[in-house]
Amino acid sequence: MIIADGRHPACQPTQRAPWLGAGHACAWTRKFLPDTTLSQHLLRGGSLNAENYPAVFRSADEGANRNQRLYLWLIRIEYGLLFVAAVLSMEFFAGATFYLIYACVFLATLIVLLSRALIKPEQDWYRCRALAESVKTLTWRYMMGAQPFSASMELTAAREKFRQHLERTFKENRSTAEKMITEWSDADQITAEMDRVRGLGLTDRKKIYADDRVSEQRSWYSRKASANRKAGQWWVGAGILAYCVAALLALSRIEFPHWYLWPIQPVIVFASSVIGWMHIKKFSELKAAYTVAAHEIGLIKPRLEDVNNELEFSACVNDAELAFSREHTMWIARQSN
Repeated sequence: MIIADGRHPACQPTQRAPWLGAGHACAWTRKFLPDTTLSQHLLRGGSLNAENYPAVFRSADEGANRNQRLYLWLIRIEYGLLFVAAVLSMEFFAGATFYLIYACVFLATLIVLLSRALIKPEQDWYRCRALAESVKTLTWRYMMGAQPFSASMELTAAREKFRQHLERTFKENRSTAEKMITEWSDADQITAEMDRVRGLGLTDRKKIYADDRVSEQRSWYSRKASANRKAGQWWVGAGILAYCVAALLALSRIEFPHWYLWPIQPVIVFASSVIGWMHIKKFSELKAAYTVAAHEIGLIKPRLEDVNNELEFSACVNDAELAFSREHTMWIARQSN
């Protein structure tokens, strides 16, 4: 499972002569920069910048991020309006204006609910993320010279094969593509950076893949596992506190039977919202899944270090990308359920 919530840390992209197109980048870099210098230049700052990926990836990635934010904000607004309605139910005031406001809050909640049901941003989020990660996997196979884009292939032939695979992936996800943003629709689908990395020697490509793909993915899963563990603990604590407050208020009514303003309803709504939010975010489930994924990815690096030729490297990269794709498929299944 590979999600893109901040998953591409910025780096300084490799510079090239501005008058050269993508087709000449490899020849220029090999001619004027030694392999070791070029490798250090590429690796400085961490993983590759999102600008170095195909335009389809960038559009799908941003589409997934925007739909995720929209979905979660609609949930937050709906819970917030329900809490306001619970507060108003205590009837601090009376009169036509008060009840009109009360009704408007329920109507606003209904509008948010219908919007979420009709737009279904979570579905666009999952589909855009699936497309983005499919393109990302193809891109890394291309840059590393893994099958079906063997390092022994001529650059022109490899570019054409990549274009065919990218076109096939795009056509299979045409309905998703219609939901993507158009900001990068005129950008390159095969960037100069992709060709540059592909033109490096085996040692440099191994280092780039180990640092910018395997280690980056493992670090991302580890961070997410820790974040979900902490968030889960925090929300469980918030739920326990809400239940305790509700119980205390209920018992207080015995001591103060004549007091009529008891905020038990807002506390109950808050507790219900906490339960709903924990169900949506799946903190415990994702913590366990991300922890397992981090350990599984950690097993890839020792194998990668033992690679000595292009054939072994191609097999290692393809197995690693299959593992990433499998994790992402499982993530979509968990989210959909």
